[in-house]
Amino acid sequence: MAVGELTAYLQNLLNRDPHLSNVWVKGEISNLRCPSSGHLYFTLKDRYAALRCVMFNSRQRLLKFALKDGLEIVARGQVAIYPRDGVYQLYVEEVFPVGTGMATLLLQELEAKLEREGLFDPRRKRPLPFLPRRIGVVTSLSGAAIRDIITVSRRRFPGIDLVIAPARVQGDKAPLELARALQALARYGKVDVIIIGRGGGSAEDLSAFNTEMVARAIFSCPVPVIAAVGHETDLTLADLVADHRAPTPSAAAAMAVPAKADLEERLGMLHRRARKGLLHRLELARNRLERLVKSRGLARPLQELRARQQYLDALEQSLSYRCRAFLQAKLRILENLTVRLEGASPLKILSRGYAVCRRPGGSPIKSSGEVGPGERVEVILHRGSLHCLVERVVGES
Repeated sequence: MAVGELTAYLQNLLNRDPHLSNVWVKGEISNLRCPSSGHLYFTLKDRYAALRCVMFNSRQRLLKFALKDGLEIVARGQVAIYPRDGVYQLYVEEVFPVGTGMATLLLQELEAKLEREGLFDPRRKRPLPFLPRRIGVVTSLSGAAIRDIITVSRRRFPGIDLVIAPARVQGDKAPLELARALQALARYGKVDVIIIGRGGGSAEDLSAFNTEMVARAIFSCPVPVIAAVGHETDLTLADLVADHRAPTPSAAAAMAVPAKADLEERLGMLHRRARKGLLHRLELARNRLERLVKSRGLARPLQELRARQQYLDALEQSLSYRCRAFLQAKLRILENLTVRLEGASPLKILSRGYAVCRRPGGSPIKSSGEVGPGERVEVILHRGSLHCLVERVVGES
């Protein structure tokens, strides 16, 4: 077996091992290099072994801290063989400093995964409806969040419909219940916007809103979703996926429910503007009508009609006169041209006794030298022609 074949065989074994395609490795950085390509090359080591690592430029640009020799880190990546040197190495995807909890690492990994899939893309965020008919709420029935949402909604728009899908907001069963509540409201199909959230709490209390199940349920919801997880400092995955984020459930209700008083004030303003505009147009129309009534045409319509008819008759007579004068001038020009044409016509000369002599069907003969005895010629007269035989030629030769 050749070296290349053995290396390819070992490479294939590593690629088929699922544990090596996404492995976490802890160690201390040494021999860190960053050539002009932008790729990072370093070694992870502990007191027992060393592992060569490479982090390509596209990944190292996402680092949130600088790597340096002696720094202890946790790196995630894929183990593979570098065929040229025949050594195995770790192709690093992410790096975290030691001391970061595993829960945080897993959450960061999940966030990166969902971001790559486009769940956080701002272009897919939907606007909230201007005047929703019904608002769906996903939260716990025993928490303060539901009371705050109801209170704010009733204050802003008394009588607005709230459809509540209860769910636990913390604990192991919370993610499944939150996802199912969202799906139930989507199947109901009569809500225009959904608020999902809870009051504040610790990171552990908010963990249900950092699960993949809840994030994908929000992403799949057919109507806009407001995430109202009561915290200010950190964003949950629910905040990142939702169409809008509110810092508290009360703020979410204020965001989703328009203030009835504001709407009534705006309608009143629009009504006043419309009435003012209509009265202005009526005034303009009334002024125009008064000007028309006072105009000469409407004040004495019969007299105006007769004047217009007289003016039309005058135009007709003028047009008739001009047409006759134009035709007569053109006829005189035509007669002059006819006289000049007849005066220049050869037929006019022939009528005075002259004749034209030519060869039959040929050109005119201008001298006697152009023909000889025995030739036939044609003599054209004013009326008819003669076909003659030349017996003798006299004159110029």
